[in-house]
Amino acid sequence: MKTVFNIVLTLCILALVYVCFRSIMNPIEFDEMKSQRDQAVITRLLDIRKAQAEYRNLNKGHYTASFDTLIEFVKTAQIPFIYKVGELTDKQLEDGLTDKKAMAIINKAQKTGNYNDVKKYGLENFKRDTLWKVVIDTIQFSKSFNADSMRYIPYGNGAQFEMATRNDTAKSGAPIFMYEVKAPYDIYLNGLDKQEIINLKDIQSKLNKYSGLMIGSIENPNNGAGNWE
Repeated sequence: MKTVFNIVLTLCILALVYVCFRSIMNPIEFDEMKSQRDQAVITRLLDIRKAQAEYRNLNKGHYTASFDTLIEFVKTAQIPFIYKVGELTDKQLEDGLTDKKAMAIINKAQKTGNYNDVKKYGLENFKRDTLWKVVIDTIQFSKSFNADSMRYIPYGNGAQFEMATRNDTAKSGAPIFMYEVKAPYDIYLNGLDKQEIINLKDIQSKLNKYSGLMIGSIENPNNGAGNWE
């Protein structure tokens, strides 16, 4: 009987040690896995932010709430770049030359074959050309960037980011364009310790913060800032 009691006691002690061990290791392991997943989500959110910023530049300040539109934009839209050769000297600037005026003189000479003014103003080695490049080839996206995957939350098993836009007007009458993109904890932390996720969401709720990662806001203009920044 004593032997049985000792065995049971030993098993209880081992079970207690294991419970204590897991109570210490669970939060540590959760934080490690959360950090890994956070970084993957943040990387994709930053790529979305870059795409939205360029979309706004070419669409009169507007953002888009459609991933179909944003992905198509990244893959097909072209951005103008000015190819420059030579700079105007102080003397040329004092003579009233600008890049536009200098190119007008050069273009006229090319059409007429008369290069007297080009020589007069010293524009023989001056050139400005507009080059067009596709957005995906010009923006410095992350190394793993794939336009077609931009809509999907990493570790989300096919779930998509929540993206929304809102247009408003400032007191001055100026238009305000806002957007936000969200990835809830419940989506990309799914499969990790459920109690740790509950605890994390509870903390965020008490702090009146979003339970997940996001960029931008359709409530308060913040120029696409991330809630982790």
